[in-house]
Amino acid sequence: MRTTANMPVLVGVGQYTHRGPAPMGPRPLMARAVRAALEDARVGGACVDTIAVVGFTIDAPGTAGLPIPRLTCAPAAVAQDIGAAPRSLMITHMGGNTPQWLVNRACEAIAAGESECTLITGAEFLGGLTSAMRSGHDFDDWGGGPDGKAELVGDPRPGSTPHEADHGLDLPVNVYPLFEAALRARRGTDWPTHMARIGRVFAGFTRTASQNPHAWFGTIRTPEELVTEGPDNRMIGFPYTKYLNSIIAVDQAAALVVMSTRAADAAGVPQDRRVYLHGCADAHDNWNPLDRVDYWSSPAIAAVGRHTLEPAGHAISDIDLFDIYSCFPCAVEIACDALGLDFEDPRGLTVTGGLPYAGGPGNNYVTHSIARMVTRLRARPGSLGLVTANGWFLTKHSAGLYSTTPREGAWARVPASATQALVDARPGPPTTEDPEGAATIETATVIHGRKGPVRGIVIGRDADGRRFVANTDLDAATLARLTAEDAVGAAGSVARDEASGLNRFVFAP
Repeated sequence: MRTTANMPVLVGVGQYTHRGPAPMGPRPLMARAVRAALEDARVGGACVDTIAVVGFTIDAPGTAGLPIPRLTCAPAAVAQDIGAAPRSLMITHMGGNTPQWLVNRACEAIAAGESECTLITGAEFLGGLTSAMRSGHDFDDWGGGPDGKAELVGDPRPGSTPHEADHGLDLPVNVYPLFEAALRARRGTDWPTHMARIGRVFAGFTRTASQNPHAWFGTIRTPEELVTEGPDNRMIGFPYTKYLNSIIAVDQAAALVVMSTRAADAAGVPQDRRVYLHGCADAHDNWNPLDRVDYWSSPAIAAVGRHTLEPAGHAISDIDLFDIYSCFPCAVEIACDALGLDFEDPRGLTVTGGLPYAGGPGNNYVTHSIARMVTRLRARPGSLGLVTANGWFLTKHSAGLYSTTPREGAWARVPASATQALVDARPGPPTTEDPEGAATIETATVIHGRKGPVRGIVIGRDADGRRFVANTDLDAATLARLTAEDAVGAAGSVARDEASGLNRFVFAP
């Protein structure tokens, strides 16, 4: 196929998983992945004109106060380590969608003639960090570095409002179980049947992780092991046990090199290194958790899937390889529904093993999934691979369609504003922060600590149909009702608790 000089192409990928006894900070982690990516592309750092770093989890709200030094300018440190003199430096706001979003952005810039070679990298190091903090490790070599001015890119909005956060809608381990409960109720299955299906699919994820040399956990587990609560698999947020939660305490880095076809030709990049982005899209669902259309679907994933596949002339049935963002089972289930993909599709839903097993390194997982997808596609020339990405609470979404076969003609994408318009056409229900009186549960969960339940969370509707969030008492009867199959749709009452200042839901007698 004929390609244009400005056709963007991925030419190099690199990953590094640190298993050493001593903790490793972000700069050496990224350096190892970046060097691997440049070597994979057969190019040197001098060709890089743009460096984009995925934001570190330690800089997210809630962790920014950790007493460890920060790099002065992470992209400048990467540039110094590879001998690059880029004209553009970027670092992202928080979001698991950001690696694919950066690829989409880089390809737009290359197609427009604004860049010839973009390096995308990121690292997460909470595994070594937490153990090092317990042991009193000296972190002096983790910060500093060269000065530089990096553009902060992406959507800076927090994932929830202060009111939502006060009631527990500020952590993924709290919010995603609410989607799962709504999904189960929507499908009308009982909990054992519903969880058995999840177990089957995620057991397949563990098998894939066992074949991924960069996976954090390579242990193959049975469906029963994954979904059964036990001493090594405690409940986190009902119905999710530990083995069904994204694992963030990892030490991993990844990097991608994206060039114009002109630059790749000039640098002598071998044809067998080249993987092309055939389609891509970005959008967000109604932003705050209480504003969602419902808790079992994602209009944004549907829109992103449509505008990734259709302009490239493909349907979901054409795809050979998938990596569906998998922080929690409901993220995979909802994405499959939105894309028209069977949750138990025999093609499989991950090339890495997923965030709970390959490792869910904060914002940077999708850099790893793209790198792994590139490797798999090279081994199957001409095949198609779809990568999806998700930030916050099924909030921000990006996708990319990849193949070793060049896309014919000039590269273009559907404008992001057009994709977002499909989502904005579906507003959520009215909400209230001060519900009072009769109420009905829309979805609910029980959050557990190491010693047992610590919080009951209810999202419901008041008598006027307005959506609210509330917490519950933790007595045995209430907890049993929250986890029962008739919790969704159950009646009760809601009011502001004067002692805590939070909304409190009580089941009807």
